[in-house]
Amino acid sequence: MEPCIAESASCAPDPASSASTRSDLRREAASHRGNRTCWRPFRRWHSLWTTLSIGCFFHWLCSDAAHLPSGSILSTLASGSEAFVRPGVMRWPRRAAPAAMRHQRRRPAAHMSSATQERPAPSVTADPPAAPPPKAADAHTPAVQSAPPRVSSPAGRQMPSPRSDYDPSLIRNFCIIAHIDHGKSTLADRMLEMTKAVESRDMQAQFLDSMDLERERGITIKLQAARMRYAAKDGKTYILNLIDTPGHVDFSYEVSRSLAACEGALLVVDASQGVQAQTLANVYLAIDNDLEVIPVLNKIDMPAADPDRVLDEIETTIGLDCSDAIQASAKKGIGIEEILEAVVHKVPPPTPPTGGPLKALIFDSYYDTYRGVVVFFRVVDGEVRKGDRITFMATGKDFEVYQVGVMSPSQREVDVLRAGEVGWLSASIKSVEDARVGDTITLTSAFKKDQVERLPGYSEANPMVYCGLFPTSTDQYNDLKDALSKLKLNDAALQFEPENSIAMGFGFRCGFLGLLHMDIVQERLEREYGLDLVVTAPSVNFMVKMKDGRELMVDNPAKWPEETQDIAETLEPYCRMEILVPSEFVGGVMDLCQSRRGELVEQKYLSPTRTTIVYDLPLAEVITDFFDMLKSRTKGYASMEYSVTGYRVNPLVKLAVRINGEDAPPLACVVHKDNAHPHGKKLTEALKELIPRQQFKVPIQACIGSKPVASSHIPAIRKDVLAKCYGGDVTRKKKLLQKQAKGKKRMKNIGSVEVPQEAFMAVLNVNKQKSDS
Repeated sequence: MEPCIAESASCAPDPASSASTRSDLRREAASHRGNRTCWRPFRRWHSLWTTLSIGCFFHWLCSDAAHLPSGSILSTLASGSEAFVRPGVMRWPRRAAPAAMRHQRRRPAAHMSSATQERPAPSVTADPPAAPPPKAADAHTPAVQSAPPRVSSPAGRQMPSPRSDYDPSLIRNFCIIAHIDHGKSTLADRMLEMTKAVESRDMQAQFLDSMDLERERGITIKLQAARMRYAAKDGKTYILNLIDTPGHVDFSYEVSRSLAACEGALLVVDASQGVQAQTLANVYLAIDNDLEVIPVLNKIDMPAADPDRVLDEIETTIGLDCSDAIQASAKKGIGIEEILEAVVHKVPPPTPPTGGPLKALIFDSYYDTYRGVVVFFRVVDGEVRKGDRITFMATGKDFEVYQVGVMSPSQREVDVLRAGEVGWLSASIKSVEDARVGDTITLTSAFKKDQVERLPGYSEANPMVYCGLFPTSTDQYNDLKDALSKLKLNDAALQFEPENSIAMGFGFRCGFLGLLHMDIVQERLEREYGLDLVVTAPSVNFMVKMKDGRELMVDNPAKWPEETQDIAETLEPYCRMEILVPSEFVGGVMDLCQSRRGELVEQKYLSPTRTTIVYDLPLAEVITDFFDMLKSRTKGYASMEYSVTGYRVNPLVKLAVRINGEDAPPLACVVHKDNAHPHGKKLTEALKELIPRQQFKVPIQACIGSKPVASSHIPAIRKDVLAKCYGGDVTRKKKLLQKQAKGKKRMKNIGSVEVPQEAFMAVLNVNKQKSDS
């Protein structure tokens, strides 16, 4: 122990020597204090260089661990370092890392593959080149390539890889034709479920009907499309493009353009109700477009289903061969697979591409707040890609394509759409009027060289029904204007212009495609924008030919020319009405049509219990309450369909209304000359009940020009001035009555009559009262 103690004692520092050592260190530090600034960058770069060296070493160690001999020190270090160093990602010190590397580290790596993390994806839109094989000597190349690099847009957004499954022979474009409540939307739901186009957790009833109004009424207002993949029994996978079209006559032009984008159609008929009017109208459009029509009997599980009778009606009425008609129940999923197989084997594929420039047909569009107008189209020839410059041939407007995609059924972006495919595009289009339904899309370069011919069938939508929309409160005028402008963004057929009425105030004169279109716009304004509206009586577009050769289109009775002696002739639009009705109600229906100035065209029996009646009717007689009266006379069993046929010459006159000697323009209407007196009598009687009594007598007159044809009056509110005359001479009573009459006359000259808003709707009830009588 002693040597150790002695050794430790000899090694103990001397207090004097330690003090001198400390002083020497202080002097050395003082001498180098001025050079601290120049030493600091050296220390920083030395630290960075050391960190880079260590990082590169571990990166090489982890990436080439498979090539190291097992059991060596390097392989042991590599296996231990994999816990904190991932292959392809370098761990940089936070303060020493450059700004670009710090930004790369903050990017989320959970959604990126190893190949994407190690090197950026190339910015291409065409087919990417094949990835080179991994090199053992390259330290930045991973040992195994998991997947080819993704295609990314110039903005850095992930894009799907280019599709290599394009085969026109495996594409089927079809639509569904059906009457209201015959199960069209339910059948579309079952097809989406069977093809697994929609996940079961996302599925809901009437999936393609996106508007609440569509779900409530059970009708299709806005056209929808869906792309499905179906593995058929022949072992091939087909692409089925379903275009769900509205079936009402108001949207017949949109339906015709949708049918032009298809090669086949499913004719869905209720097995209990049979063929209806709307079914006939749409199937005739499909036959005119040379579509392959596949008959389908739906709701065969209903107790009242009679498939044999309905099949006989289809063969007799339409002329289709129903020997191989499919019997199905969309509600219970019966026959859905047979329908898909029939679509695959009976509907012809689209025409293969010819190698020409782009030619596409627009069948729908809508306005998106962030992307502008989104256009739905069918590619007829050529192809369209992101970045192409396209032109709409009807308007001549050109845009650059920013997005191209398909509906599956939600919108999914793709690289390219080729001939025969159905999809959508967005190109920062600000108005749906620039991308009208039925227009042709082509490349701007081909349009300038005049190399593309426009697809046939395009026409602009012309309103057929007009009415006035007025807010109940004048404070909501600007709100109504903004609401109509927003609806106009999605509805190119809606037209409106400001209108000022003495009785109603400020409002708008609006044009619609039909009664259903008018009803939908009114309900959307009240529901979505919270407006309280007053709608005037609907009218049609009359034509007035003057003696000097001018032709005037009159959509408002207030615009009717006052110089009646200068009018040569007047014309009004007519429509061809087709009514399907049970045989026991034929008499009541014919009486209704005759009372509306109808002309019988044809009557035929579809079966012993069902009859088709065809009439030519003035459109002005149809747009009021004809459908309601038809349903009431047939107990709801009748169905109707009409189409505008043109203008006919008829003696029309403007029936003006005067209240207390003053004209009431909102109550004026245009009627047939023979119906002026009965119509005016009904109108004045209705106004008599609606206008409140005054202190004086109020006359109500219906006039043609300055000549009254019907009149009524509202008696004055009179005080019993004879109550105090319990006796005496009769001259005393006459004096009191004459004095009262002079006061009433003076009050009539200076008084005014306030007409309530309910009175302006009396025009709608006139035809109803006339039909009931």
